[in-house]
Amino acid sequence: MNKELLRQVIYEQKAQNVDLGIERYIDPTLLECPEVVVITGVRRCGKSVLLHQIQKRREEKDYYLNFDDERLISFTVEDFQMLNEVFMEDFGLQKTYYLDEIQNIQGWERFISRLYGQGCKVFVTGSNANLLSRELATFLTGRHVTVELYPFSFLEFLKLEQFEFKHEYFYTTEGKARLSSQMRKYLKIGGFPQYIRWGSTNYLSSLYNDILYKDVVVRNRINNEKQLKEMMYYLASNATHRYTYNSVAKVVGIKTSDTIKSYLGFIEDTYLVYQLGKFDYSVGAQMKSPKKIYFIDNAIINKIGFNATDNLGSLLENIVCVELLRQGKEIYYHADTQECDFIVREGNQIVQSFQVTVSLNDPRTREREMKGVLSAMDAYKLKEGYIITLEEYEEVTIDDGRCIHVLPVWKWLLEKH
Repeated sequence: MNKELLRQVIYEQKAQNVDLGIERYIDPTLLECPEVVVITGVRRCGKSVLLHQIQKRREEKDYYLNFDDERLISFTVEDFQMLNEVFMEDFGLQKTYYLDEIQNIQGWERFISRLYGQGCKVFVTGSNANLLSRELATFLTGRHVTVELYPFSFLEFLKLEQFEFKHEYFYTTEGKARLSSQMRKYLKIGGFPQYIRWGSTNYLSSLYNDILYKDVVVRNRINNEKQLKEMMYYLASNATHRYTYNSVAKVVGIKTSDTIKSYLGFIEDTYLVYQLGKFDYSVGAQMKSPKKIYFIDNAIINKIGFNATDNLGSLLENIVCVELLRQGKEIYYHADTQECDFIVREGNQIVQSFQVTVSLNDPRTREREMKGVLSAMDAYKLKEGYIITLEEYEEVTIDDGRCIHVLPVWKWLLEKH
């Protein structure tokens, strides 16, 4: 790596005017704790912006470099010493480092470990779960804190839309109508900040192709990109549905289910999809059961799936899944004679159950959804259950005193705020 080129990149990145946008939440204690803070998440969900927001909040002199720059393509682990020299020569001795998309440099964790040992405060970002976890476990066990960032929540979406949310909207006809209208937009547009702003399908195509090609095909040396794309098309068209590796292999025309399992593992590492398992007290039974597929954002489903925009039920269920993950919940689906979409585990206990449906107006739908949530409540001895709908409110009290709360999705997403 040429030292003067490295210096040029540093200065040009430093001179860029970064739009700090909507303020993202991060636990304030992480800003001053001694541990390395690792911000992970899917590409373009706002990690770099969050890094700059943290810089502004801390108001300290620091070092910054974004490694997702084509001029740094030849940067290797041996160049970190040169990077440090340029930082110190040009900006003096500082103790805080912000290193964006550092996963691109093989062996980066050794440099971060050295900085930590020297008492430096380090913030890094990355977009590959497997790489980050493997490298962090090797050199930074017990010395780092991971923050997983998601595309915008509904509240953040409203802020970007310059919609001023007020709690009284929960209780007025006009307020409910306005929230419902915004919710329908969010269901289809999703939460990628730049896509919300510009609505360009070219932007979505670029994002999806970058993830698929750079983060999956190239990184994992996949030879058959066509089969990978066909698998993603099938899964996006069947988002929130059950599948097995064998069933997907047959549809896509791949000979072995192990290939599908590997492909899905690679894609899950990019945070693009989430595979939801069935809960069972037997780990072996859990692993053998069909899984359900969810996507990090509805915009991706709508972009690559067939007739996805017409399936409000799947889009609604996907939103609920991502929100539960955003809240840090450990989730599964429940299935015996009935199915419940989501159950939440804390320690050795199941503590919550959620069913998702657009509406309960149809008697057959109502019966099916009620039976599903009650099945989970019975199985795990829960006193409460939730049915998340598009617009409906209801409190259903069972004879034994248990309660099912029927809530519009926008209220469920916003009520904690």
